[in-house]
Amino acid sequence: MSLEDTLYPLLKLYEAAPQPVKSLAGRVYRAFPPSLRYGPAYTRFQNEAREVETWDAEAIRRYQIAALRDSLTAAGKAPFYAERFAAHGVDPSKFEALEQLADYPLLSKQDLILNREQMVNPEFDAKQRLYITTGGSSGVPVGFYLHKGISRPKEQAYLEAQWSRRGYRVGDRVAVIRGGVTSSKAGGSISYFDATRNWLILSSYHLTPERLPEYVAALNRFRPQHLHAYPSAALMLARGLEQTGLKLDFKLTSLLCGSEKLAAESQQYLECFFSTRVFHWYGHSERVVLAAQGRTSNHLHFWPTYGFVEFGDPDAEGNREIIGTSFHNHVMPLIRYRTGDYAKITDGEASEIVGRDYEFLISATGRRISLTAINMHDRIFDNLLAVQFFQEHAGVVECRFQSGPQWQSSSDDAMRSALLKKLGDDFTLILRQVPEVEKTSAGKHKWLVTKIKA
Repeated sequence: MSLEDTLYPLLKLYEAAPQPVKSLAGRVYRAFPPSLRYGPAYTRFQNEAREVETWDAEAIRRYQIAALRDSLTAAGKAPFYAERFAAHGVDPSKFEALEQLADYPLLSKQDLILNREQMVNPEFDAKQRLYITTGGSSGVPVGFYLHKGISRPKEQAYLEAQWSRRGYRVGDRVAVIRGGVTSSKAGGSISYFDATRNWLILSSYHLTPERLPEYVAALNRFRPQHLHAYPSAALMLARGLEQTGLKLDFKLTSLLCGSEKLAAESQQYLECFFSTRVFHWYGHSERVVLAAQGRTSNHLHFWPTYGFVEFGDPDAEGNREIIGTSFHNHVMPLIRYRTGDYAKITDGEASEIVGRDYEFLISATGRRISLTAINMHDRIFDNLLAVQFFQEHAGVVECRFQSGPQWQSSSDDAMRSALLKKLGDDFTLILRQVPEVEKTSAGKHKWLVTKIKA
């Protein structure tokens, strides 16, 4: 097991410690070589991500057939998959061609919500599993297990390989404006230093015109080589600088934008304003497939060794659902998983991920809270079938939730506390259990229903 996995249970204790203690502990941790921090699998995936760009089509095909057979075999040991595979007449031991995957049943988020424990490979005990939850890009919460010592070092290695296309090197100084909570108060601190990664964490919750000078001062002191931000946060920063005349007194090597869609015109604007290359990628918490812009192309290329990607039939606008089968997570493989994300596909590449528009909750003091940042990665949404936010007045938000069969009313208080920690003290939060959340005319979940004009 990696040092990261060993120390993971202490993460909340570390996060609650005073900054001097965190800085000292973080520097000690960062002094260990990456192969020890992330485990031996990290080096393996580093090499794989670097080498795959030189492989020919036949080498990729052989790799994918072997990886799919391994995933299908591991899945077949779980009760849920064993029953489904038998019902569809498929046998993982006979998997010899990529085309055979179409014979296997699709997996929905609802399947995952209702059958999670029956999808676990019994050959792996609890010590080898890492439980993760996500609010989901559409407001459908899901929980799942990752493979300790495999899933996270793999993700780290592939992200670093992607970012290197825009000049990133391990150990570079990075400023981050994403979902990190620096304070639950509207007037609280905007930043803290994460010494474990040499990153300056800046709040995406407090980025307002009034507090923009604080962000500029913090960035100019830290002088990062890269800015890692939600696209919406990067655009808010750029437009704020443009409107106020405030300036960054250093040159960025790259702007790394993930977790939200990034339109071509927005990317062009950011590259022009910051005078640097922007890098955009697509991934998700389930770690099934991963796609990233190329070295010269802004189309999103799916990594053939990360997971296997398929695409659903085109909808009325020509968009196709991304369907993925995970590689390497033998604790809980996801087979032909319908992600609920859609893309415009040309020759196997995504010219655009069709996600929701930038959606914000508005606080009583005018702060804009990105719903991407609210997307929880802890256990408070466990056993909920859907979550939706409704807002009619600034500073007042209603969280509507549809409970599953395992939901307990005693969990309400924990959910309220965790949400308010992110929303801040200039919000009034109302929790309301509903039989079903509002959907679009096409039957899709809506993450936000708002009556407040942009």
